[in-house]
Amino acid sequence: MRALHIDRFGGPEVVAVRELPSPEPGPGEVLVRVVASSLNPVDVKTRSGTIRGGGPALPMTLGWDLAGVVVSPGDSGLSVGERVIAMSAQLAAGRGTWADLVALPARTLAAAPTNTSLVEAATLPLPGLTAAQTLGWLGVSSGQRLLVTGAAGAVGGLAVQLARAWGITVDALVSRSAQLEIVADLGAQRAVTDVAELERRHYDAVLDTCGAPVGEAVRDGGRYATIASEHGDPPNLSHRGVTTTLHQVKENAADLADLVKLVETGGLRLRLDSSFPIAEVHKAFARFETRGLTGKIALVF
Repeated sequence: MRALHIDRFGGPEVVAVRELPSPEPGPGEVLVRVVASSLNPVDVKTRSGTIRGGGPALPMTLGWDLAGVVVSPGDSGLSVGERVIAMSAQLAAGRGTWADLVALPARTLAAAPTNTSLVEAATLPLPGLTAAQTLGWLGVSSGQRLLVTGAAGAVGGLAVQLARAWGITVDALVSRSAQLEIVADLGAQRAVTDVAELERRHYDAVLDTCGAPVGEAVRDGGRYATIASEHGDPPNLSHRGVTTTLHQVKENAADLADLVKLVETGGLRLRLDSSFPIAEVHKAFARFETRGLTGKIALVF
């Protein structure tokens, strides 16, 4: 089978399409033929060797997202040919999804949305789970105020939509004025480009996706979560009673199934910028580095 593999760290040129043995599913695993995956910031950091905390030993297959069809269901209860999506915690588990065939634990798989293509569906798992689980940790509920930084990005954009769907008043910080209309369309009540425009100690919770210096925006006793691990630990706001965390996403089929329901009912919109066949993975990386993308980049197998 084909896989997008690296045997050294570096730029896009280190990623190559290689022929590897097909995986043999173990107990509790399902073999999936991958139709599409997507590019995430973690893939760039892993490829370049700059990921915080390290990762699997080289050589490795990259990729966290997956959308495809079941080839061998094992005892999972799934059917051959069933459309599924999943997130594989590639750094911890060593199971990359950028391959023709991937064997994953059944507990990671959810039915794919019925109203999207599998290419579109491949953009959901990692950013969707990150947004939903981080919002869950923040504990925000209907009527409360939330700030999302980097709100035009993949995680930020889904977090804005989820918060709005859950009745949370959500404001957004973005990096350029062209993104203001985008996040307003996603559900942000107010959007700004300058941290100085944010009210001090105004928000019940902050979800930071980009390492923005917004500690003063959260109210005393509030909660603050960041996913921007490359910027280090979150600010220490304990003197104001603020609980903070550097949040890490977890594989979870139930959470993924909840996101799929929202996609199917129109509460969550997937944003696809472009797609590339795996033979053009270097072009996909180049596109990924373009500033101002308003959707995700998919890799098609």
